[in-house]
Amino acid sequence: MLVGVEDDLLPIGQFAALGRLSVKQLRHYDELGLLEPAYVDPDSGYRYYRASQARVALSIGLLRSLDVPLVVIGRVLSGEAGALGSVRDSLEEELVRRRRTLASLERVMAEGLPAARVRVVSEPARRVAVAGEVADGPEGVGRATSAAVARVLSVAAGLSEVRLVGLFPVDLGEVVEVEVALLLEPGVWEPGGGVRAEVLPGGVFASATHVGPYDQIVLTAHAVLAWCAERRLRVRGPIREVYVSDPGVTPADELVTEVMVCLEEER
Repeated sequence: MLVGVEDDLLPIGQFAALGRLSVKQLRHYDELGLLEPAYVDPDSGYRYYRASQARVALSIGLLRSLDVPLVVIGRVLSGEAGALGSVRDSLEEELVRRRRTLASLERVMAEGLPAARVRVVSEPARRVAVAGEVADGPEGVGRATSAAVARVLSVAAGLSEVRLVGLFPVDLGEVVEVEVALLLEPGVWEPGGGVRAEVLPGGVFASATHVGPYDQIVLTAHAVLAWCAERRLRVRGPIREVYVSDPGVTPADELVTEVMVCLEEER
């Protein structure tokens, strides 16, 4: 028995079995300050724990099984009120994203891989008001788009018709820049509130009509890009989503959106 070491101390191996954690996990949690040993032998470096610390060990295991990040577990153990709220919100967002993915998968299962009818159209340059947002990855695109729509609509007063165009990168990375353009009518317009005036370039576009929820537009975009690739047509971003329907009065399954991608002219 070690001199000066209390009788109720357990070596790390025994404590690991008691707390249902591995020795490796206990060492890692010690390094993070989540569960420090009651005693560390200064000569050997062996770690010893009290049986009363098993509740903390088991609590860490429980929270990890619920996908709670270690940094949040530390806040929970310190008694911070509401520490788990952000984890709950994150899991709810992931659940929503998974449900959207499942709906798209079911549509592919029912209708096959997307093969929308693609046509070539010419579009003139248009004067627009633009609001931009940055999304943290593809899962944040919907939220960023809604925020951009809200900002650009704040300058829509006085327009006889509201026509919106979403602008999205062809390839979605870890950071996605989203823009929403409001088509302007002839006349003077003063930018403000983070909304800027621009000219939306014209050109020749491959276009297809998407009917259904916005979160399934990726299927129609795939069909357009596949059509272009089969014909060796080079495209340049961004992908445009021209919102034909009013989502405030149109059921999600009946929403009409024109998906367009600009074709590079041969030189």
